[in-house]
Amino acid sequence: MKGERGAGAPGARVTLPPEESTLDATALTSLPHGRALLEPHRIVLMAVAAGIVFCAAWFMRWDWLPQYAGAIASGVGVTLLMLVSTSLLGFFFAVPIALVQVTGPWWLSLPAQGFCTVIRGTPLLLQLWLLYYGLGSLFPQFPEIRQSFLWPYLREAWPYGVAALTLSFAAYEGEVMRGAFAGVPRGELEAARAYGMSRWKLFWRIWLPRAVHRALPTLNGETVLQLKATPLVATITVIDVYAVISKIRQVTYLTYEPLLLLALIYLILTALLVAAFRYFEKRIPTRSA
Repeated sequence: MKGERGAGAPGARVTLPPEESTLDATALTSLPHGRALLEPHRIVLMAVAAGIVFCAAWFMRWDWLPQYAGAIASGVGVTLLMLVSTSLLGFFFAVPIALVQVTGPWWLSLPAQGFCTVIRGTPLLLQLWLLYYGLGSLFPQFPEIRQSFLWPYLREAWPYGVAALTLSFAAYEGEVMRGAFAGVPRGELEAARAYGMSRWKLFWRIWLPRAVHRALPTLNGETVLQLKATPLVATITVIDVYAVISKIRQVTYLTYEPLLLLALIYLILTALLVAAFRYFEKRIPTRSA
C-alpha cells in the first residue's frame, strides 16, 4: 500500500462522519421559527416600538381624529384607487414596451428605449407639472376640445395624475420586464415551438407567465415605490390621504400627530402590498430542481 497519513500525523486531514458533519446545519434549520422572535435584538426593537406606541397614545392629542375620520378614509380610498389604476395601466403598457426592446425591429425598440430613458431620467414631479400646468393649460385654447365630451374630464386634475403615474410605472416596469423576458430560457420557447404552438399561444401560456414569475419580487418593490409616489398628486389638487393630513395640520396646528398617523397608514398599506405579492409568489408553481 502507498504511504498514508495517520490521524495524528502533522498536516493530517480529519474527516467527520456524514451524520456529524451535517449536525450543525440540521440543528440550524430545525429550530422553531418562534424562537427567532426571542432573539435579543428583536426583543429590544419590539420594546422600543411598544414604547413609541404608548407615548403616542398617552402624551399626544388625538381628540381631533373622530372628527376627520371620514375625510381620512376617503383620502385612503383615493390613494388606493390611484395606486391600483396606475399600476395596472402602467403594467399593461410595460409589457409591449419590453417586448419591442427584446424582439421588435429597431424603429420600434429605439423609441421604447428613448421613452424609458426620458421618463426614468427626469423627476416624476416635473412630469406631473408638465402634464397638468403645461398640457392642461393648452387644451382650453382649442374650441373643439372644450366642446367635446372629454372636456369635463380634462378640466379635472385626476386624469393628469393618472397619466403621469402611469407613464412613470410603465417606464420602470418596461425595463424590469425587458430583463425578465430576456431571462426566460430559450430552450423552453424552442420546445413550445416544436410542439406547434402559435406565437400568441406561446407568449400567453409560457413566455409571459415565466417572465412575470421572474420579475414578481421586483414588481413588488416597484409597486411599493408607486404607493409612496402617490402623494405627489396632492400638488395638483387631488385630495388623497396626504392632502387630507396636510389640511388637518393646517386646521388643528398639530404637526406630529397627523404625520405619525400618515406614516402608520402608509406602513399598513405597504405591509398589505408585500403580503399580497408574497401570496402570489407562493401560489405560482415553480419547477423542482
